[in-house]
Amino acid sequence: MTEPPPAPEATGDTYVVVANASAGSADDQALDAAVAVLERAGSVRVARTGDGDELADVVSHLAGATLVVAGGDGSLHAVVDHLWRTGRAGDVTVALVPLGTGNDMARGLDLPLDPATAATAITRGTPRRLDLLEDDTGAAVVNAVHVGLGAEAAATASGLKERLGPLAYPVGALVAGVRERGWALEVTVDGAVVSPPSGGDAGEGTSGALLMAGVGNGPSIGGGTRLFPTAVPDDGLLDVVVVGATGPAARIAFAAALRKGTHLGREDVAHVRGREVRVTGDAVVHNADGELSEEVTERSYRLVPDAWWLVVAAG
Repeated sequence: MTEPPPAPEATGDTYVVVANASAGSADDQALDAAVAVLERAGSVRVARTGDGDELADVVSHLAGATLVVAGGDGSLHAVVDHLWRTGRAGDVTVALVPLGTGNDMARGLDLPLDPATAATAITRGTPRRLDLLEDDTGAAVVNAVHVGLGAEAAATASGLKERLGPLAYPVGALVAGVRERGWALEVTVDGAVVSPPSGGDAGEGTSGALLMAGVGNGPSIGGGTRLFPTAVPDDGLLDVVVVGATGPAARIAFAAALRKGTHLGREDVAHVRGREVRVTGDAVVHNADGELSEEVTERSYRLVPDAWWLVVAAG
C-alpha cells in the first residue's frame, strides 16, 4: 500500500485566521478569544472574507502558514471546497475554531467547541489526513450531505431566520413535516439500489417514497444528530442511510429512534457503506455541510480518501 504524503510543513508557528466578514458581535468576541491564544504561540494574521475572491486571495498568500477557519460547517466547507477545486487541498494544513450553530465536523472529531480551548488544541495538535466527498459538479463536501425532510426543513427555515432567529429551524421542521409526504427517489451505492420498505402506515400516495437519505463522512448533521453513528472521516468509506418512514406514525417513531441513536435497527431504515453514491428521482434540495443546493433530479458523490489535512488533538 502506498503511504500518503507527509503533512505540509508550516513556516514556524504562523497562523492565518479566516473569519466571516459579516459575523456578529458575539462571534467577534469568540474570535478575539481564540486569536489571543494563538498569538501566545506564534504569529497571527486575521483575514475577514466576504466572497470567494477574497478567500482565494488569502489562500494565495499563506506562505506555509496554518489556515485557521473561524466559523461553522459552512465556512469549513467553503475553504476546503476552494482548496479542492484549486488543487491545493493536499498542501495546506487547515485548523478549525468552531463558531457555527451546528459544528458537526468538530463534534465528529471531538474537537473543542469553546473557541479559546479550540485554539489551544490547534497550537498543540497534529495534522490528520481526512477523506472528503466530491459531487458530480466537482464540489467538495467535508462532513455530510442529505436530502428529503431534513433538507426541506433547512430550506424552509432559511426564509424565516430574519424574523424568528434560533426558532427558524424547529418551525421549518414542523412546516416541512406537516407538508411533505415523501419523495420518489432512488439511491444507489456502488451501483446497487438501496431500497428500505416504507413502513406499515406509509399512507396513500407514498408507496416506494423515501422520507430522507444521507451520505456521511462524519457521524452527525444538524448540530449533533448522529444520523451516521458509525461514520469515521478517514476510514475510506462513506456511510449511507436511507429512510422509508413516510407515514405519520412511522415518521414520529423514526424521529424518536434517531434521538435515542437506535434508528439503524428499524426495518424502514437501510444503512450501507461504500464509495460511490447516486441519488435520482424527484427534484430535491441537497444539504451539503449545511449549504443548500438548487433542486436537482440527479446528483452523485464519490469518496476521495486522504484528500486534505485538518489539525486534531495531539495523541
